[in-house]
Amino acid sequence: MSRKHSTTMFLAGLQWLFFMFANTVVIPLTIGDAFDLSAGEVASSMQRAFIYTGTACILQALFGHKYPLMEGQSGLWWGAILSLCASASSAGISLEELGGGLALGIIGSGVLVMILGVLGMGTVLKRLFTPVVMSTVLFLLASQLIVIFTKGMLGLSTGEQIDIPTAGFSILLIILVVWINLKGPGVIRNFSILIGIVTGWVVHAVFFPAPAANVSASTEFFELFPWGKPSFSLGLILMTVITGLVNTTNTMASIKGVEPILKTSTTDNQYRRSFVLTGINSIVSGLFGMVPYAPYISSLGFLQSTLIFERAPIIIGGAMFIVLGLVPALSNLFSTMPISVGDAVLFVAYLQLFSGALTNLNGIPFNQRTIYRIAAPVLLGIAIMNIPSEMFSSLPMLVQPLLSSGLLVGILLAIILENTINWNKLENPVPNAERKIS
Repeated sequence: MSRKHSTTMFLAGLQWLFFMFANTVVIPLTIGDAFDLSAGEVASSMQRAFIYTGTACILQALFGHKYPLMEGQSGLWWGAILSLCASASSAGISLEELGGGLALGIIGSGVLVMILGVLGMGTVLKRLFTPVVMSTVLFLLASQLIVIFTKGMLGLSTGEQIDIPTAGFSILLIILVVWINLKGPGVIRNFSILIGIVTGWVVHAVFFPAPAANVSASTEFFELFPWGKPSFSLGLILMTVITGLVNTTNTMASIKGVEPILKTSTTDNQYRRSFVLTGINSIVSGLFGMVPYAPYISSLGFLQSTLIFERAPIIIGGAMFIVLGLVPALSNLFSTMPISVGDAVLFVAYLQLFSGALTNLNGIPFNQRTIYRIAAPVLLGIAIMNIPSEMFSSLPMLVQPLLSSGLLVGILLAIILENTINWNKLENPVPNAERKIS
């Protein structure tokens, strides 16, 4: 391997490191707050998340689906766990009981996903993910993530009003990254995310200095059941099993989405290995108090922005992330990266998801009847996304995580519509006589 190629792979790996960090750092913080963990326990859980996220990415790239897709803590699981923590007191459950029950359920769901993966679940599920379903997934994911990033860019993640200096700087950073993507030379364009984050971080540190924070470091990497001692709860186990099964849609959507980018086709063995590893990741998550894992669909936007499709960079980035978790001083350094900088750069990267959504609809004709197959799931999903999660507290706890997720409701509705209606028969325009209202 030439020195130039080695340098390119290293920089691409560093870019993956920043991507992994930006998508991971917030999760242990919010989970720690939800379970009322101490600062030391939160620091320990963050280090575990860094170490295992890097490990999971490497395992999937080498032995699982073998694609450059980030394997990270699932947004579906994250939302479900936070929702359960918020409603625990009203349900008469202590946080320790909830944590212990969740841990047992997560381990059980991991075992189930492993078994179903070995039995060929991927072969069945891939038939359900038609181009329209994939477009629905990408439209909804882009909508959900862009809202989150926009709030961070405007300073709304740490306050109730728009922070004008933060918003102004974020806009300038977006212009820089977009300019690099549109006008920069090929090599520079491939590292637009890395350049954006490093530049933004340095400039932010110079012009918006923040007071030093007291960060608690911990070396309890292998603390078992930090959320609470395992406890049996049939309701929680059923909820976690359902969530684990629905979470498999992340695997399907990610793998199906990366195929046109890499111009490849996924074998049944790749699906099988990927599901088995995701199941193992869930078991590890239950044991060590982490949000269960899944391939990140948002990796598609990252790949389309960087145009670097080799597996070596994500393996290098994963190894760096493991080192980041093992060395508390490095973890503390990266924790100083401003949220607004990461959100502004990822805002640009995830705009590419919209491109994938449109591409999947190429060649599919729409008229006043067939438009329902895409409009209904996308617009219903966006509508649910805009309803505060606490509004769903009147629903049974078993279905709250499912029905309060606009992304999941939209995906499930798209799958139902695609597999119960013969849209080909409805593609011909409606005759004028049929349009008249009597």
